[in-house]
Amino acid sequence: MLFGQSVFQSVLDRLKAQDETVEENVPASARVSGLNSGLAFNVMEGVSASSARPDQAYFETIEFAREKTEPLTRPEPEPEPVMPDYLAHIKEDEIAAELDISALDTVQCLSLKRRAFAKKNHPDRVDPRFRANATTRMTTANLLIDQALRRLARKLS
Repeated sequence: MLFGQSVFQSVLDRLKAQDETVEENVPASARVSGLNSGLAFNVMEGVSASSARPDQAYFETIEFAREKTEPLTRPEPEPEPVMPDYLAHIKEDEIAAELDISALDTVQCLSLKRRAFAKKNHPDRVDPRFRANATTRMTTANLLIDQALRRLARKLS
């Protein structure tokens, strides 16, 4: 500290003194420091192009970015979905034949059959128009598999 001033205050005083000496030695000029004389403006008839039409630059550059395309056409409608043949089989004996449950099936085997059947027939995986049949098939298949699991549990105990 110099004469009761903080270090920061003494640095500020020294910088201020340097600026005063530099300003005294520099002649007055109309130039702005940092700008050189190579600056050019596009002036036509006393009006710059950017002030005449400010949006013109946008439209000129967008033409480079835009590809020439044909007008948009409406997409063709999707064809009506066709119900798979297996969804038409909703009788219990048809579903039992499809599951092929036997007395030799284990718990793991029945679980795999349930998963495979659900993967193919789950109502969330079919078109909404066919969900009623898929729900019926899944309900019946789950009932048949649950019955087989109960029979297996009684057999093992």
